[in-house]
Amino acid sequence: MTNLIAVDLDGTLLSDENTISAENMEALTFAHNQGVMVVIATGRSYHDVKNILNESNFPMTPWIISANGSTIHHPNGEKVHSVPIDKEAAEPILKWLEDEGFYYEVFADHSLLTPKHGRELLEREAEKLRTEDPSVKEEDIQRALATQYSQTGFEFVPSYQDIIRSDADIYNILAFSFHDEKLNRGKENFLGLKGMNIVSSGKHNFEFIHENSSKGKALEKLGEILQIPLLKMAAVGDNYNDVSMLTMVGRSAAMGNADEAVKEKAHEVTLENHEHGVAHFIYRLLKK
Repeated sequence: MTNLIAVDLDGTLLSDENTISAENMEALTFAHNQGVMVVIATGRSYHDVKNILNESNFPMTPWIISANGSTIHHPNGEKVHSVPIDKEAAEPILKWLEDEGFYYEVFADHSLLTPKHGRELLEREAEKLRTEDPSVKEEDIQRALATQYSQTGFEFVPSYQDIIRSDADIYNILAFSFHDEKLNRGKENFLGLKGMNIVSSGKHNFEFIHENSSKGKALEKLGEILQIPLLKMAAVGDNYNDVSMLTMVGRSAAMGNADEAVKEKAHEVTLENHEHGVAHFIYRLLKK
C-alpha cells in the first residue's frame, strides 16, 4: 500500500506551458481521496511553488519539498526543516559565476536573488544562439526563458557581494546558460567541490545545494516526521535532481520525456508530461 506520493513540477506535473492539466488534477484528487498523501518535491523555491498552486486552484494543501530538498514546509506554511548553504562556501561559487558571465539565481526564504543585469545576459546568449545555430527552435528558446521569468519573488541585486552581506539564508544556487560549452566548463570547474551536491533540473542549468540536501534525503526526513517508511512512498519525476528520490522509494516512475539515464533509475516509465504522465502513473499505482 502506498501512503505518500512525491511529485516533481517542471517537466512532470507541469505542462510545457507551466500549467497543470485537468487530467493530472483529477488523478491527484483521486489519490488524496484514497488516503494517499500528495507531496510536491521540486527544485523551485517555496514561494514560487505556492504561487503556482494558488493560480492552479490546486485541490489540496500539500507538504512542499523545495529548492531540491533544501527546505520542507508543512501544509500550514511553517518551515519544518532546512539545510542552507554556508555563506563562506557560497561566496567563491557566486564570484566565479559572476566573473564568468553566468546568469544565476539564489533561492532564499522569501525571494529569488539574481543580478540586475542577468536578464540582459540571457537575452544576449539567446541572440548568439540564434545566430550560431539556426536549427534551434525559437519556441524552445522562448519556453526556456519563460520558465525562468515566470517565477515569483525576484529581487535584483547589483552584485553577489550584496547576497553574501545580506541576512538571507541560501538554499540553492542555480546557474543557467544556453551554451553547452559554457555549462560544461562550469560543471567541470566545480567537479568534486567539497560540501556541495551539484544537480541539474533542466537542459540549460546546473545547481548547487548542501551536500546533506537532496529530494531523496528530504523525503526520508519527511517520512520520519510523518512516520511513513520510504517503501510505502512513491515518486515521479523527469530529471537528474529527481534521481535521489526515484531510487529511494518503494515505487517510482520516470516521465516519458526524461533522459534515458533518468529512466534507468526508476521502476517504470510513464507517459510524457503533455500526455498527463502523472495521472497515468497514479492510476497504475492505485490500480484504477
